[in-house]
Amino acid sequence: MKIQDIMTTNVECIWPDDTLQEAALKMKEMEIGPLPVCDGGRILGMITDRDITVRGVALGCDPRSTIVRDIMTRDVIHCYEDDETDEAERLMETRQVRRILVVNRDEQLVGIVSLADLAATETSQRVGEVLQEVCDPAIPRRWAT
Repeated sequence: MKIQDIMTTNVECIWPDDTLQEAALKMKEMEIGPLPVCDGGRILGMITDRDITVRGVALGCDPRSTIVRDIMTRDVIHCYEDDETDEAERLMETRQVRRILVVNRDEQLVGIVSLADLAATETSQRVGEVLQEVCDPAIPRRWAT
């Protein structure tokens, strides 16, 4: 099965120069946790509700003046709309993420695919294994030897 068959389309984005408060309000209104950060259709990064709290709040950033670009994740994982769903499963498992942005061959954002999208397909046999890998807790840096 192709990713384009299960992905969510019409993904809402945020601009890199919008504030954290604007991002949080958009997340609240849409009842979502992740927002791709885009300049037109070009992906620059991703910001999540967790980024806002763990990076922004923990660093003492003012949500009314700190811009998304300052705390977004820049290394964004993506796959192609014509990839098989196995590729999304592999990326989620190896990178321990629950969502992956989907682009076309021109590198333009066309959707997002989540672990829940994969779980809803009857063809996915590995979702349980992927979920286990994604949910495997990371060892905090201070505990790592």
